[in-house]
Amino acid sequence: MSQHQIALFTFTLGNTESISPVALRDLWVRAAGIGNVSVGRKSPHGSYRDRPTYMLYAPQSLGNLRDVELRLRKLLEDAHLNASLTPLHA
Repeated sequence: MSQHQIALFTFTLGNTESISPVALRDLWVRAAGIGNVSVGRKSPHGSYRDRPTYMLYAPQSLGNLRDVELRLRKLLEDAHLNASLTPLHA
């Protein structure tokens, strides 16, 4: 049985950047170090300048969130994605 997942991070990308759901999940699996993760994308509502928000979900029990965040930032940078990352964990 899979554990309940919660959103741990959200981010937006630069105006001209995007990432596919498959590539995003692969990046998140590598950052989290586990396969029990999922991703989501919320489309903007409003001006054409608004960008989608991406959500990264994992079990609440995922440990070492600071290390996960550092790996995630590095992987986004390595992918040449200008991301504004927001941690949702305490």
